[in-house]
Amino acid sequence: MCHATCNPQEGEPDRVNRVMRFLGLRTAIIGIGAAAVIAVPTAMVLGHTPAKSTIATSPSATGSGRAGDDHAATSSPVAQATPTPTPTPSSTPTATPAAATNRPAATAAAPPPVPPAAVPSFSHVFVIVMENHEYGAVIGSAEAPYINSLAATYGLATNYYGASHPSLPNYLVLTAGSTFGVASDCTTCYVGATNIADQVEASGRSWKAYMEDMPTPCYLGTSSGNYAMKHDPFVYYTDIRNNAARCAAHVVPFTQFGVDISSGHVPNFVWITPNMCHDTHDCPVSTGDAWLHSVVPTITGSAAFRNGGVLFMTWDEGSSNAGCCGDAWGGHVATLVISPTSISGFRSKIAENHYSLLRTIEDGFNLAHLGAAGWSSNVSLREYFR
Repeated sequence: MCHATCNPQEGEPDRVNRVMRFLGLRTAIIGIGAAAVIAVPTAMVLGHTPAKSTIATSPSATGSGRAGDDHAATSSPVAQATPTPTPTPSSTPTATPAAATNRPAATAAAPPPVPPAAVPSFSHVFVIVMENHEYGAVIGSAEAPYINSLAATYGLATNYYGASHPSLPNYLVLTAGSTFGVASDCTTCYVGATNIADQVEASGRSWKAYMEDMPTPCYLGTSSGNYAMKHDPFVYYTDIRNNAARCAAHVVPFTQFGVDISSGHVPNFVWITPNMCHDTHDCPVSTGDAWLHSVVPTITGSAAFRNGGVLFMTWDEGSSNAGCCGDAWGGHVATLVISPTSISGFRSKIAENHYSLLRTIEDGFNLAHLGAAGWSSNVSLREYFR
């Protein structure tokens, strides 16, 4: 039915247009609604900034060094509460203990012990002088098991030299610091010089020289049995040999040694000269080794030795002219430093000689140096002591 104003030809298209407009409007409304539905949770997710900081990318991963990135990483409460991750170890080599790198630490050579600033004070000094063998004929020799056991237990001078040749000049050096021009085993070449016995006595200490096979105290003959004057330096000094009472009280047969040490009357300075066989001058090294084995334990077991004592064992000369230190050419000889304070098994490579040994005794007794014992080239044997 149509009113007057309507156009019958236009009615159908208008309806179609209205329907299309209605459908378009509904589609738009539905689209807007759908967008709103999607936008709300999206905004909720994107708008929750604390969650974003928990997955912040490391600056090192992005290559960014900006301050804004640093601030973002530290401004989040979550980031601040999270423990800092342990850094990944660098592949760059670092200083690592030897055990961690599988390198045996024990292969490194131990530093040598630091020697004391001075020779320690000695309560008693024992000296035994053997004869006429180079270092290699004694140290490491199957003929000298006892001597080598002492060398392994106490101190050994591996670079030590006699002063001269033959025997007598070496004995004079050991007791007075000079050969006094003596170049033989003369028996009438007496010396008027201060010696170690004079020094010891003047300091208020006691001394004795024990001579094996000497027939009587202060025997002044050139020889008797296996006793030889050339191995007894004390009867060469005029202030001893010309004073009969002094000489007889201090230069005595070796048999007296056992009596003195058993009674506890051990002099502060003890010199021991074995006879011509036991000192290996006329007999094999094995003979001297056995004799030392019978004597040395008596010394090391005494209170005099245990309480600040020391035993020096040396050989007067070797068979060569090897030497050191400017004025010693008596051959390369073994010398042992035996003391309760010796460094066990210590071997010194320092160049030393008979002058050095005299100097050491004087230092241990706080005495002046005689002759060449005072030369700077002749150092004391201080490195053997703890």
